[in-house]
Amino acid sequence: MEKILLIITICTIIMVSPLISKLIKTPVVVIEILLGLLCGYLGLIYDDETLKLVAKFGFVYLMFLAGLEINFKLVKVIKSTMAVNVILYFILLYTISGIVCWIFDLGLTYFVALPIFSLGMLMMLIKEYGKEEPWLNLALSIGVVGEIISILALTLFAGWTEYGLSSNFFISILTIIGVVAATILLLRFSYMTFWWFPEVKKYLIPDNVDDKHDQDIRFSISLLLILVSIMLILKIDVVLGAFTAGLFFKMFFHQKQELLHKIESFGFGFFAPIFFIYTGSTVKLDMITLDILTHALFIMCAIVSIRFISSYLVFLKYLKPKQTALFALSDSMPLTFMVAIAMLSYNYGLISESEYFSFIIASMIDGLLLMVIIRKLYKFFKVNPQIN
Repeated sequence: MEKILLIITICTIIMVSPLISKLIKTPVVVIEILLGLLCGYLGLIYDDETLKLVAKFGFVYLMFLAGLEINFKLVKVIKSTMAVNVILYFILLYTISGIVCWIFDLGLTYFVALPIFSLGMLMMLIKEYGKEEPWLNLALSIGVVGEIISILALTLFAGWTEYGLSSNFFISILTIIGVVAATILLLRFSYMTFWWFPEVKKYLIPDNVDDKHDQDIRFSISLLLILVSIMLILKIDVVLGAFTAGLFFKMFFHQKQELLHKIESFGFGFFAPIFFIYTGSTVKLDMITLDILTHALFIMCAIVSIRFISSYLVFLKYLKPKQTALFALSDSMPLTFMVAIAMLSYNYGLISESEYFSFIIASMIDGLLLMVIIRKLYKFFKVNPQIN
């Protein structure tokens, strides 16, 4: 009976969130997180393994969609004209993070967490504002690089906390390097295969008229799950596998607009909301104190500040002031990876329980508040175009 009520609660939130979002003019993801938090506090959503698994798949599906949203034209522009800027941006992020940790006497967890990237919330911005906004296009491209760096950082951090500087730690480093190299080779091999044998693409995913068995959906979802499973076997964050699957379809099946539309609709309409609802439900309101909230605000301010400083120093000439502000804010919502780092650090005793709750609250407030601020600034800049 409890599981049935849990299903009814989740599905009800999924149905009513867009309606409430339109009514109070707030981003739908904010509503999903808040309703998840409220239902978790009331006991309507509880810690359930099945829900946790579906929520994890929702996050994986978001990363799959992130691969589908890559703008290769912009990537080429960045590669040819802004490669130095991108490198400088990440150097500044980690340098300023190190300075903040040194000034406030913070541990390694903070140094890894403050510059971390996650595409989950960014994907919701793309859903709301489209792919044509220069600041959002750049944010996605930078976010992809940042997410890969974050996966590397998270893997190294996890290896260090679990193994120390032992042989197993260096094996984990070699493993992820090998996986990245194998991913590049897979995409290159696929490109050559489809170039020489273009009929293979139609065999894998036939045209709509000939596809009587929904082969496009079968192939896309199966490839996603296979790559994610391989990452699980290798003990590497599944984000890399999901993103590679999305990138594969963007590179070789971008003309299949109906397929891409089906994949996106299913993800944004069902699996992604479950992830955000579950994330909201994990916060225990009755355990939050003023000190935890104060520290959470400090973490959030640090995350936003280091990105604002780095963005204005590097991308101001390219984006101009108002779009640089939107870019910095859009890249300042590392909800999922911050939760992962906090959980890992807490499990290994690197941070206290109060610090753990501060990280969770910071990631939540950060995502909720910045989504609202971005919407307000976006409308303000549209109404006042004379502002640079």
